[in-house]
Amino acid sequence: MNHGRKSEFQRNANLEGLLAEINSLLKRAEEKAVKNFSKPKFPVLLVIGGPRTGSTLMMQWIASLGTFSYPTNLLSRFYEAPYIGAKIQLLLTHPDYNFKNEILDFKSKCSFSSDLGKTQGALEPNDFWYFWRRFIPNKLPIYLTKSEEQKVRKKSFLAEIAAIEHVFEKPFAMKGMILEQNIPLLASIFKKIVFLNLRRHPFFNIQSLLESRLKFFGDIQRWYSIRPRQYNELIKLDPIKQVAGQVYYKNKVVEEGLSKIDKTKYINVDYEKFCENPQYYFKKIRKKYQEQGEMVHWKYSGPERYKSANKVRLKSHDVKQIAEAYHQFSGEYIHP
Repeated sequence: MNHGRKSEFQRNANLEGLLAEINSLLKRAEEKAVKNFSKPKFPVLLVIGGPRTGSTLMMQWIASLGTFSYPTNLLSRFYEAPYIGAKIQLLLTHPDYNFKNEILDFKSKCSFSSDLGKTQGALEPNDFWYFWRRFIPNKLPIYLTKSEEQKVRKKSFLAEIAAIEHVFEKPFAMKGMILEQNIPLLASIFKKIVFLNLRRHPFFNIQSLLESRLKFFGDIQRWYSIRPRQYNELIKLDPIKQVAGQVYYKNKVVEEGLSKIDKTKYINVDYEKFCENPQYYFKKIRKKYQEQGEMVHWKYSGPERYKSANKVRLKSHDVKQIAEAYHQFSGEYIHP
């Protein structure tokens, strides 16, 4: 499971073993506890758009608003028993249960920083992939065929999310990139859902993915994150063309998926515009919830803006190669 990763990104075998043991012990109690739940009361807020588009910043922003519940680093450790984990999180972190300041150790303010999507702090957002993998047949973020879609454990998935939502009494938000190539499937599972489709300037998305390969593996030849259906063809190309194709096909399949669902169920979010004016997108989210029958009147309490990470860090030769590679797939020339 650590094959090829640099040491700082390798999983902790002792931690993995302990978590497996704890979750095994809690699993049966969880199954009994969630029998009373069927589906979330509110639309689920699902962040999609692929790697290195600002999804972690988006989740940290969502977490900071106080409007949504979300998978924390603490909750993620109870991936087989998130309902029980949610109650434990309340017990340990909510001020209502902090008797005479016995427990004040958990970090509660978001830092808006991360390292390849990993955050620091008990209440910081987590990708929640271990939870997702309980219900879907894929371990990697790949496209599911129609026969594979039939293997998704929809009923249990909905019940668990409904149970988490019940504990926190707020709509649930999380990343959904692991299945973003099957958007119509996700829309059919949740019925009430709002997709936040993150889009980033293709050059900076490609540059960031190339840098992530080096940071995560120490090898620019190694594939990082989402595998589009064209993966077997892309992997034969040089790294820049691989990533250019990865970004192009990822954007294309998401756009195609969104075109097949109702417009009340998604928002296209440009990373650059979000950094300039996050409140604009907060209002759009609120409107989408209202369009789906939720008479919410949330007030904005987040930052006015964020500093964009879009900065050219590659040499001019590489910048030119990225532009040419992306043009081969899209027919567009991109300029940073």
